[in-house]
Amino acid sequence: MKTLDDLPPDQAPTVRVVAMPADTNPYGDIFGGWLLSMMDSAAGSVASRHSSGRAVTIAVDGMAFLRPVFVGDEVSVYATLIATGRTSMKIEVEAWRRARHDETSYKVTEATFTFVAVGEDRQPRRVPPLAGAGGQEAA
Repeated sequence: MKTLDDLPPDQAPTVRVVAMPADTNPYGDIFGGWLLSMMDSAAGSVASRHSSGRAVTIAVDGMAFLRPVFVGDEVSVYATLIATGRTSMKIEVEAWRRARHDETSYKVTEATFTFVAVGEDRQPRRVPPLAGAGGQEAA
């Protein structure tokens, strides 16, 4: 029986994609760098929407691969803004896999991404505070 910790987040995924043969490592499993790229894309989407413009990745913390991803798996990536600073945003990201012909999802990895909003001059710019955060700020 699955526990609540074994369920994907109760929100629409930020990114959903099917893992393809071109995304594999030499052993036939999905390459970790591909998965990291999907997670960075999801976090970047959240950061750009919150900051209403360009945002760049400056750090990824706490990533560990819990399970492999296989060709044909549907990968859902969930990204949630958890804190803001003056120019930075912290985004919690989880990646889940579901076999193509199954309904059960499994967490593959999670990490916290830090983004900085930048202007056209590529210099940091202010971001709006996190709504309802009670003053929670990113590092």
